[in-house]
Amino acid sequence: MPEFVPLEPVDYLVIGHLTEDLTPAGPQLGGTAAFSALTARSLGLRPGVVSAFSGETSIKALDGIPVVQIPSPHSTTFENIYTREGRKQLLHHQAASISIENVPDVWRKTPIIHLGPVAQELSAEWMGVLPNNFSPTLLGVTPQGWLRTWDANGHVMPGKWQLAGNLLPRVGAVVISREDVLGDDELIESMAHNTRLLAVTEGSAGSVLYWNGDRRRFLTPELVELDATGAGDIFATAFFVRLYNTRDPWESARFATQLAARSVLRKGLDAVPTQIEIEECLMEVL
Repeated sequence: MPEFVPLEPVDYLVIGHLTEDLTPAGPQLGGTAAFSALTARSLGLRPGVVSAFSGETSIKALDGIPVVQIPSPHSTTFENIYTREGRKQLLHHQAASISIENVPDVWRKTPIIHLGPVAQELSAEWMGVLPNNFSPTLLGVTPQGWLRTWDANGHVMPGKWQLAGNLLPRVGAVVISREDVLGDDELIESMAHNTRLLAVTEGSAGSVLYWNGDRRRFLTPELVELDATGAGDIFATAFFVRLYNTRDPWESARFATQLAARSVLRKGLDAVPTQIEIEECLMEVL
């Protein structure tokens, strides 16, 4: 288990695959782990990453962020193809799974732990041992990687999250996109009923937060979208961090919605929030 820098305690730990995203400009680093770690750093936290990826994948964009690597013959590799019918996604390679043992002891009490699978890399073992092996103040989950499956040719499609009933009651906050569940309102309501906080991102329509039997919508400013890749991960990280700092779910959803909206003005990892954008979106909380 190679360690790129000496491990010290971190404030925000994200667990999930760093990916290679195939683009017309060539392979680019992506995945929830990359976007979330960089966003957490922009928000003033010390992030850490536990991931599985190939040694051929460059993580230069994460310089200064400690990364624990599980060696893998391939990195998880996605390709997005845009058609008149919408986006089609291909999975060319899937990296190795990530187990509980891959998480260093020094990171198991990180204040914010974010489970961010993108390709089923966190198995059922996580459900049974989470309470005994981790003790974060806030456990946040973006289950996108549990909500997707793929066929023999790598065509990605929505799938059933088999472990939802075991995990949802145990976590502090869950963030999904409406696209993840094909707009299934019944499923969204069921998830909201079974977890403490559920935030649903809806692209340019903003987000909806379900909390304590209430439901509120948060609108985005009108901006010209260049690239929405990573916006959901930026929303989730901003939401988790603001929630940890303020204990105010409504304010956290407002802040995250505003910050993620600004991310679509740039491509790839350049979408990570700037200090000016963060200051614009902050609101004093008494």
